[in-house]
Amino acid sequence: MTSLGVGTDVVDPAVRDRAVEHFRSAGIALPTLAELADPTRIAAPVTEALAHVGPDDADPLNLYRIHWFNDAARTGRVPVPDHVVLPKELTGVDARIVVALGDRFPMIRAHKVLAAYACLVPRIVTGAFDPVAQRAVWPSTGNYCRGGVAISRILGCHGVAVLPEGMSQERFTWLRQWVTAPDDIVTTPGTESNVREIYEACDELAGDPRNVIINQFSEFGNHLVHRLCTGQALGAVFEHLRDADPGLRLRAFVSASGSAGTLGAGDHLKEEYGAAVVAVEALECPTMLRNGFGSHNIQGIGDKHIPLIHHVHGTDVVVDVTDRATDQLSVLFSDPVGLAHLAGRRGVPGAVLAALPSFGLSSICNVVAAVKLAKHLDLGPDDVVVTVATDGAAMYDSEREMIRARDFPGGFDEAAAAEVFGRWMLGADTSDLLETTTRDRDRIFDLGYYTWVEQRGVSLEDFVARRDQAFWTDLRSRLAAWDELIADFNARTGVVAAAAGAR
Repeated sequence: MTSLGVGTDVVDPAVRDRAVEHFRSAGIALPTLAELADPTRIAAPVTEALAHVGPDDADPLNLYRIHWFNDAARTGRVPVPDHVVLPKELTGVDARIVVALGDRFPMIRAHKVLAAYACLVPRIVTGAFDPVAQRAVWPSTGNYCRGGVAISRILGCHGVAVLPEGMSQERFTWLRQWVTAPDDIVTTPGTESNVREIYEACDELAGDPRNVIINQFSEFGNHLVHRLCTGQALGAVFEHLRDADPGLRLRAFVSASGSAGTLGAGDHLKEEYGAAVVAVEALECPTMLRNGFGSHNIQGIGDKHIPLIHHVHGTDVVVDVTDRATDQLSVLFSDPVGLAHLAGRRGVPGAVLAALPSFGLSSICNVVAAVKLAKHLDLGPDDVVVTVATDGAAMYDSEREMIRARDFPGGFDEAAAAEVFGRWMLGADTSDLLETTTRDRDRIFDLGYYTWVEQRGVSLEDFVARRDQAFWTDLRSRLAAWDELIADFNARTGVVAAAAGAR
């Protein structure tokens, strides 16, 4: 399965040695995944040097900020990942819905940069990718390709973004500022659900041997880094809350499926705390719920197929959320009239209102799904549901203008705010939700056959192996192996030792 990004052997020492020389010349050091899971492990000289680097600078030191423990300014570290506990005044449920804020990550203000790092660096340290001669191609519906371009640039690699033409304009504005050349942005037909078209574009690019496709939907580094880093970060948030209230129970982890990478955090939370793993998708494209298809605007979650890295047999619940809810709530959560309604009529605390700009469309989707789950399970005040805000509202300003014109042509007033809140938050119900049985999981798992075996050339043996929990348990050994390879790579470049000696 080396071709899927989980190799742990050096496949080409000559390529690895060229990469070592490249990184030595550029003064680039690579953080281990353990350091990104627990940034207190990062050496003091690196931390001190970071004080002189902006979080959006194209500087290799920002690799050491690719973690959940950045403060709101993204220049310092916090002991507990930034998060917000959504109260009943906002959610309408007694359960505590806790949202970790992904816009604290550097460069792209989204946690997908973490996945991009974990998918590329194992290839570099094993000699499977030549950072000088090859190009990293990042297929995505938005944030992953931005993360990939950012990682590529600060590593001195050539990155290529592949994404649907209908994604938010803010994504393209950011990409144009970071790519090497305009044609490094490859657009495909459609929007969020048009993943097949992305694959077809990548197939064409793969005809050039200089191009290496780093597909988040099939790269197990994506799953593993979230299992390690995001899982431990969310565990730290829960334990922080439990320290103040020992009676709390972590009942569930909720995440929109997308590439299914973030769902990997659920494996850790289930093992450590017994949390249920809840996969979320758009109701307009109910692939997991009922083998359905369609288009939607919950940007950040690609659909109409089951990602290879989705641990389907570890998924306990599927929840579908309509994009009408996420569209209209995105206006409510950003408009001054909407915020005034939440503060005045609902009594939502100011600290919670201040966190709402950290909620992009898929983040709102996660919150609505958490509310639906809390109602379905009849969760109480001692029950905690954790989720993530993948990116912030700033990535969707242009989308909100279109939503306003379509849904609120007369303007967004107090009546509109009350209607949106009542319909989509208080009115969130338990429909379009499935507690999965073994038969349900088998059905969802089998849907992936058509994409991965028949179309993408994954061997039937590798595909079927994923049914077994032992497959997912065995994957973890790659994390320690990759960190050993990263440490050896850094020793060969001498950059870390040089930084320590210069202190």
